[in-house]
Amino acid sequence: QVQLQESGPGLVKPSQTLSLTCAVSGGSITTNSYFWTWIRQPPGKGLEWMGAVSFSGNTFYSPSLRSRTSVSRDTSKNQFTLQLSSVTPEDTAVYYCAAGETLRHFGYWGRGTQVRA
Repeated sequence: QVQLQESGPGLVKPSQTLSLTCAVSGGSITTNSYFWTWIRQPPGKGLEWMGAVSFSGNTFYSPSLRSRTSVSRDTSKNQFTLQLSSVTPEDTAVYYCAAGETLRHFGYWGRGTQVRA
């Protein structure tokens, strides 16, 4: 059973870069054929898909966030990371990491972490 756990600062100042990490247990980010994904939910709004890294290391980004987003992985630690630059108050949201066999369907979710900008 794959388990995901987000970690990172709960508060980020405007114009700074937000960095979040998703630690993966019960599976490998290189051998499980999943897309390891970041999703967020601003207050009062729906889920927003942000970006993902595949088990083979390919990255995928939302067109609306591409210029500010970077998703990477650390295979030695079995974790993947989100970086979101130039944050504004509109980036305030609960950020989730998730894993699934496609970019849009996820069998595994982290609990989410609240970030205020």
